[in-house]
Amino acid sequence: MKKNLISIVILALLIVNVVLTAVMMFSVVGASRKTSALVNNIAAALDLELTAEGENGEAEEEAIPMSDIETYTIAEKMTIPLKVEVNEEGKEEAHYFLANVTLSMNTKDKGYKEYGSEEEMASRESLIKAEITDIISACTVDEARNNQEQIRKDIIAKIQQMFDSEFIFNVSFSDTMIQ
Repeated sequence: MKKNLISIVILALLIVNVVLTAVMMFSVVGASRKTSALVNNIAAALDLELTAEGENGEAEEEAIPMSDIETYTIAEKMTIPLKVEVNEEGKEEAHYFLANVTLSMNTKDKGYKEYGSEEEMASRESLIKAEITDIISACTVDEARNNQEQIRKDIIAKIQQMFDSEFIFNVSFSDTMIQ
């Protein structure tokens, strides 16, 4: 009799355990879905990417191996006047953006074969410098300090538009000084 009673208690506890596990799973799955949706909404509002894939399942930016990257550094340090600001006293203050500019090029891109040689880039250096100057000179000193990533994106877009190719994929500033 004791064996049957113990078997019934074990069976009852087993059934209670299964029921509680099922209830817990449904509540945890629902809560995790809501948390995931909340995180996605916040990320969308902040314009963050949680994955490297775009909407079509494709990678938005391809990683270019170091062996396929060639750089071109503009020969002299660029000094670009920033947008003139008026201080509290009503005086205009002139500020300058000083930096060495380096362009990163993808050697496997079809545009590189046409424009990527040292001679071709040197012959178009003044056009590239003009695009860089146009974009940076439209910024105030605070924008130049705080929005360098957006400035880089704007410069890349203008240069890619100018060459009608995406072989230049990055612009980097070194020895940057904003005064």
